[in-house]
Amino acid sequence: MSEAGSIRLIKDPPRDLRQSETALAVARGTARLLRSLDFSTVSEVSLPSGRRADLVALNPRGDVWIVEIKSSVEDLRADQKWQDYRAHCDRLFFAFPQHLPCEIFPQDTGLIVADAHGAHLHCDAPEHRLPAATRKVMMLRFALAAAGRLNRLADPQGHAGYQDI
Repeated sequence: MSEAGSIRLIKDPPRDLRQSETALAVARGTARLLRSLDFSTVSEVSLPSGRRADLVALNPRGDVWIVEIKSSVEDLRADQKWQDYRAHCDRLFFAFPQHLPCEIFPQDTGLIVADAHGAHLHCDAPEHRLPAATRKVMMLRFALAAAGRLNRLADPQGHAGYQDI
């Protein structure tokens, strides 16, 4: 197959420069934990409300979890948009580095303590099941975001100008 016709895979995808090193480390460890719980994750998924969730996780049963990543006390205090995420998931979690105290986070969310190597579920999130129509929308957004990113890895030039759903 010629160079032009071959699929070029990128070993290290381009870094998303919107997050701090700490937030990226927490996201990586959290994704590893979720994988061990039989969830697949996609980062920075656009929600129907127009917000972007830090991590959306989906398991084979169709459960949808959203994880909001916080790297500092200031990060939590400055961000109140996380409350909108409840309408788009079955469970809502905060993931954060070990140096942050658990007491600063809302009591009606799950807590995940993470670093770049892994994470542990400090406390589970209460379940609030999504309506079927919302679940379908979230599953489609998850699938389209994941497929779009895989396609861009295989053919970066073929996706110039397109953005995730």
